[in-house]
Amino acid sequence: MAKSPDIKEEISIPENVEVTLDKNLLTVKGEKGSLSRVFAHPQIKISINKKNIIVTCKSPKKKTKAFAGTTIAHIKNMNKGVTEGFEYKMKTVFSHFPIKTSVEGNEFIIQNFLGERSARKAKILEGVTIEAKDENVTVQGIDKEKVGQTVANIERATAVKKRDIRVFQDGVYRTSRGEK
Repeated sequence: MAKSPDIKEEISIPENVEVTLDKNLLTVKGEKGSLSRVFAHPQIKISINKKNIIVTCKSPKKKTKAFAGTTIAHIKNMNKGVTEGFEYKMKTVFSHFPIKTSVEGNEFIIQNFLGERSARKAKILEGVTIEAKDENVTVQGIDKEKVGQTVANIERATAVKKRDIRVFQDGVYRTSRGEK
């Protein structure tokens, strides 16, 4: 059985972005903000030269190489987040009762969902901003995971239960993700 090649990937550091590595804590600072994340795996090494972040993995195991690929993807998302940010678009859809959406503090409020008297609430994670205009909802932030989780919280809050979902298709649904 042939030994699979080692992974060594160089991720270029965008202009106006400062990257620091303190033991296992990688910090990326850019014009939109700062993101930090701990990357601790004994067989994956992260190093920084002037223009690149270098991720190396010398293990022949599939799981370790998969983890290296995940690490690379996280670092690329951090670079993109501090330079461009992430934006998800959502749309409020209703056919039976008009839904009203608003933002109060760190909660997204959905009122009159399927004619319910009490409002449904979805948690907005730290660092994420939501703009609700008419039926359009825009979710923005620099951390892709937090933005995506906030969108998932909103979709989960408008899940239709105890009704036929083919008839009751009301809710707040994601229409586009990630790209500005």
